[in-house]
Amino acid sequence: MTDSGPSRKMSRAKLVILGRDNCGKTALCVRFITKRFIGEYDHKKEVTYRCRKTVDKETIDLEILDTANKECVGSAAPSLESSIKWGDGFLIMYSITDRSSFESVSHLKRLIDHVKQTLGIPTVIVANKCDMENGRVVRTEEGKALASDLRCSFFELSVAECSVAVELAVEKLVRDVRLEYQRHLLAMDKRSRMLQMRHALSRKLTRSKTMQW
Repeated sequence: MTDSGPSRKMSRAKLVILGRDNCGKTALCVRFITKRFIGEYDHKKEVTYRCRKTVDKETIDLEILDTANKECVGSAAPSLESSIKWGDGFLIMYSITDRSSFESVSHLKRLIDHVKQTLGIPTVIVANKCDMENGRVVRTEEGKALASDLRCSFFELSVAECSVAVELAVEKLVRDVRLEYQRHLLAMDKRSRMLQMRHALSRKLTRSKTMQW
């Protein structure tokens, strides 16, 4: 996440895709990187994709971790926590045709907050498969309400039908990660200035005492 360059702009970011099996995580990754849609994947494999994208006229190198089918309980929990520690930003997916995938979103968000030990971690919620309206079991309003409660951005889309919608969702996450990075830099600068002022005051007091003697 850090950038040692003189411009202090973020040159790379690590994104983590979370969600239950069969909600379209791998398809979203491939769609974002290649604009192609492929419907069948090996869901047991965890894969890290690397690509270079331009967002808001600034180039950024992305590492995108597809976490396969990881749950936030049981033996998979430590591995999932490790993935969360690694990431700068998170995209949590569910399928509008699978209520259990929707119900897992809040658990995953709470786990992110717990592992990162802070609120406001860049997170986007994506409801996939809106092209399968006949099989819908999660209403759009439910997704929006959950995202509002969790303070996350929300997108309902079809990975199968629209690459532009996928790009908008991931690019929103990249913007949020960049913003959090800038906030981190400002906080570090403020802390550095405060430490410098303390040291200067301490030296001044020391000189004053020496002159009194």
